[in-house]
Amino acid sequence: MPRLQVIGSVNTVLALQYGALYKNNSASQNVSSIAFAGTVVGQLAFGYLSDAWSRNNALVLSTIILIVFTILATGSYYKGEPDGMFAMLTAWRFFVGIGIGGEYPAGSVGAAESTGDLKKGSRNRWFILFTNSMIDWGFVIGAFVPYVVAAAAHNTHYGTIWRTSLGIGAVFPIVLLVLRFRLKEPEEYKKESMKKETPYRLVFQFYGFRLFCISLIWFLYNFSSYAFGIYSSSILSGIYGDDAPLTTIFGWNTVINLFYIPGTLIGAFVSDWLGPKHTLATGVFAQAIIGFIMAGVYVHITKSIAAFAVVFGIFQSLGEFGPGNNIGLLASKTCATGVRGRYYGIAAATGKIGAFVGTWVFPYIVKAGGDNEVTSAQYPFWVASSLCVLSAAICLFLVPYVGQDTIAEENARFRAFLESKGWDTTQLGYESGEPKAEPEPEAITEVPNKEAQ
Repeated sequence: MPRLQVIGSVNTVLALQYGALYKNNSASQNVSSIAFAGTVVGQLAFGYLSDAWSRNNALVLSTIILIVFTILATGSYYKGEPDGMFAMLTAWRFFVGIGIGGEYPAGSVGAAESTGDLKKGSRNRWFILFTNSMIDWGFVIGAFVPYVVAAAAHNTHYGTIWRTSLGIGAVFPIVLLVLRFRLKEPEEYKKESMKKETPYRLVFQFYGFRLFCISLIWFLYNFSSYAFGIYSSSILSGIYGDDAPLTTIFGWNTVINLFYIPGTLIGAFVSDWLGPKHTLATGVFAQAIIGFIMAGVYVHITKSIAAFAVVFGIFQSLGEFGPGNNIGLLASKTCATGVRGRYYGIAAATGKIGAFVGTWVFPYIVKAGGDNEVTSAQYPFWVASSLCVLSAAICLFLVPYVGQDTIAEENARFRAFLESKGWDTTQLGYESGEPKAEPEPEAITEVPNKEAQ
């Protein structure tokens, strides 16, 4: 999601442009975190719409929202007053978040359902390559665009830099909108949807604990990963000092984000070999080890920005290898098709709440280190690594195994459960509420009787 990633760089530019007026203003946190609040609303709302209305229509609507409000955010203005402009930017970013949130349940669950048509042994990787890997490329682009714009502006004209960086984010959804008008509803959705009625009590009884575990892992992962992603420019700026040119900060920020790519690409194939459950646990535990090492030797690796970028990049890469790739896969394949949009939306929304909390708590974790710059920088890595260990344990012991045919198997399990509780499963299906045409009677051909002859 370039629009989420680019806001970290925008924050850095706004701090340079307005100085203490922005740094000491609540807007410095609101601009970064408000999109997460909007994303939560979008994930919950579009999770429902993608189940009750249409996967494709929900996706198109979310894309239109993205385009409109990204453009409005780019042109944020209020009577020439900085405080008013900060407020307008914050407001538009909230609605951008709603559009982003709609992408999650509508897009990911449709992608998961479409993998059933692919060859066994490759279904997980294709889901990941077309979901999380694309998001990670968005992170790279979201970091690279401000670098290019800052270079073109010769590290000056701050207003031009941040507005142009935001505005370019509207180009991608415009291209997607054209393509999405040609999409068709997944076959699994047509057969198993719950457009007519949803037995929420039975759904909660069957999936409640599983949803809690998936949501908790997503919360813990996003708590640290999004905070690190958004504040990476600030971290680098702190290492370089206030006098470092924007191109230097944004350039190294792009390098760090490039480390997402090998993690997600390699992890996509490993997810087919080990399964998403064990791949997630392996990646997040390895990330914890790297995080603890970074905290321990922080004072040494920060003497070389290249060394810091590489180690921090590996830390981020392992996050994509494990939970980044597989948490969405688990959320989209550990429930039945009829409630997949809402199930996924709740899990993803919980994850975004973790991201929202992380961006707010991150500065306080840093401040807990006091005046010691090294201690302040170490604390976030201690916290993040500890949460990684907890996530690995939850995944290994509480999350079910997901195989290549899990979607079909899960639909069958859920149908059997509903029938055992007396719920009419003939209501399932895309056209369950419409009368079905009666088959025409076959023509009867009279066969001559041999005895009569």
